[in-house]
Amino acid sequence: MNRMEQTLSGLRNYEENIRATESRIRDVDVAYETTQFSKFQILTQVGTAMLAQANALPGSVMTLVG
Repeated sequence: MNRMEQTLSGLRNYEENIRATESRIRDVDVAYETTQFSKFQILTQVGTAMLAQANALPGSVMTLVG
């Protein structure tokens, strides 16, 4: 193997490593964003449930009082 072939082989290996690293970074970003999305969906559902309970409370109080 001459020097040029060694250099080319090294560059190909470097490119492969860069692509693998980029793929891992993208996978981590997708996982993080999916987790964040799920978290905010749950918080939205909890908020909606709390509002429903708060809206039902005055009717419950009136039933007890009157």
